Amino acid sequence: MEHHTGFVLAVDAVTRHVNSARPDAPVRPDRPRTPRLAPTRLAAASALRRLADRMEPRPVSAPTCCS
Repeated sequence: MEHHTGFVLAVDAVTRHVNSARPDAPVRPDRPRTPRLAPTRLAAASALRRLADRMEPRPVSAPTCCS
C-alpha cells in the first residue's frame, strides 16, 4: 500500500463511527417541540402559491378553423 497514513486514518474513523451507536448507549427522550414557525410557514406558502399562480402561463387557446 502506498498511503499507509490514509489507511490508518480511515480505519480509525470507521471504528469511531461504528462504536458511536452501541446498544448500551444512553437514550435521551426527544424534547416536545412547539410549532413557533407554523404561522410564518403558512403565510410564506400561501404567498408563494399566489406568486406561482400569477406567473404560470395561460393555456393557449385552440385556433379556429378557417371559414
